[in-house]
Amino acid sequence: MERGVRDTGGGTGRPLRCRAAPLCGVHPRGQTAADQWRGGGAHAGGCHRRQRIRTDRLPGSSCRPAGASNGGDFLMSAKPLNVVLFISDTFRRDNLTVHGGTEIHTPFLDRFAQMAQVFERAYCGSFPTVPARTDLFTGRWTFPHRDWSPLPREETVLAELLSHAGYTTMMIIDTPHLLNYGYHFDRGFTAFEWIRGQENDRWRTDPIEVEYPFDIRKCRLGERTLRQYLRNVADRRSEEDYFPARTVNAAMRWLERNATQKPFFLYIDTFDPHEPWDPPRHYTDLYDPNYEGEEVIYPHYWYWREFMTEAELNHCRALYRGEVTMVDYWFGRLMARLESLNLLEDTVVIFTADHGFYLGEHGIIGKALFEERDGKHIFHRSPIYDEVARIPLLIYVPHTTPARHEAFTGFIDLMPTILELAGVQIPSEVQGRSLLPLIRGEPVAWRDFFVTSWAIVHQPGETMSRAVDGTERVVLSPRPSTIHEREWTLLYSVAGDEVELYHTATDPAQTRNVASEYPDVARGLHAKFLRFLEQCGTRDEYLQPRREISI
Repeated sequence: MERGVRDTGGGTGRPLRCRAAPLCGVHPRGQTAADQWRGGGAHAGGCHRRQRIRTDRLPGSSCRPAGASNGGDFLMSAKPLNVVLFISDTFRRDNLTVHGGTEIHTPFLDRFAQMAQVFERAYCGSFPTVPARTDLFTGRWTFPHRDWSPLPREETVLAELLSHAGYTTMMIIDTPHLLNYGYHFDRGFTAFEWIRGQENDRWRTDPIEVEYPFDIRKCRLGERTLRQYLRNVADRRSEEDYFPARTVNAAMRWLERNATQKPFFLYIDTFDPHEPWDPPRHYTDLYDPNYEGEEVIYPHYWYWREFMTEAELNHCRALYRGEVTMVDYWFGRLMARLESLNLLEDTVVIFTADHGFYLGEHGIIGKALFEERDGKHIFHRSPIYDEVARIPLLIYVPHTTPARHEAFTGFIDLMPTILELAGVQIPSEVQGRSLLPLIRGEPVAWRDFFVTSWAIVHQPGETMSRAVDGTERVVLSPRPSTIHEREWTLLYSVAGDEVELYHTATDPAQTRNVASEYPDVARGLHAKFLRFLEQCGTRDEYLQPRREISI
């Protein structure tokens, strides 16, 4: 099958014809991207005004005639573009105004959305943190073949291809799991800088005694991880000492020194707003200013009512939102530096996240369900609903009209997109697809569903991994895969296990399981999932338990 229409990666049967809907009125005639960014709002001790984006003219707008080119000549030019890829871990899609968010202050990302390609149906693919980035770095689906593990040495990776093509490639991250324990996600980069100290990073051994801000019995992963984290951050004195600030400042210094080394690929990966949540007080006070109770900054991944009060849960939301606003501010600083260095005329900027987080939805706090027992972390059935599965994906491409896209996409498509922007041949083994035809406004056959999934390589009772923090993690029961269509969502693990089906078009919160009412719909989605696994080359031992569906 030709590369332009192949369906591997989430589409069989009836591929959709996708065309962009322009974001009208947000990129005035004669105004450059730098002009659009310049003059953005001030930050004064965390005080932001919510900036609303016009949404009445987004889907179905006729601002650009159907079939009209969207920067096609520029994208087809021989000159390779610089690329800045910014990942914010655990950043929920609905944090942003452009995706209907109303509760969180993100003025800088709101402004960025006005000049970007907004992908409305972007989802996490392989879940969570490390498998998701393996999708991104390889352009291939991870979850059918492996779990949380080092970057496979046999795979061709994005940075390697760009470096061989003459790009200066730089990784600046504070997400520890990409480099800890020999995970080697720096492979192929010209250089990398690791901002130390996030989560369980074994960085500092003092102070010996630390003060916990809440009852340690409510803490995820026990005392050890939080003690390590509190040691790591003990010397913070101002916002400049927090991780988004340290990481973005390092990126800005690199840009100042290397802006002339074109073309370049700058990969920035910040762990916030992943817990532990401890933003500067002025950010938290935007959302819960009078709270006086415990600050549960690193809660169990469990049913929140079993160990927290409602006030504590609400403050967890405030802490998370404070971290989101802090990330937004530092992303704005990065954009201002790109503009001041006159880089926005030939630099693509991508903002995205690996997955979301439950903050009380479905009765859960966390992104999974697991308990600690006999020194082990026991994974229970952990469904992936939209609060976790859907992700923001905003791509600024110079000299293109901002638009909104309805195509199903995710990390799997970023490698081929970046390679095409760089003029680098996409390897034949890549399973994702370049988004540039969509950005150019071309009608294109596209996948009509997408899959978010835990790794399917474990049987109940198997040890999943010791690599995150050295603690044994055991899968107690099958973990579901989630199959997303435009109107329906299916959660399915193996034959005989519970099946969940939601008519997402009328039940976006996914609270009413209608599998028994629409068994044919569930079977149809299951058949798509099975064909998808077969196309991915999934081993038969992982396929066999999934060949049947019981409703």
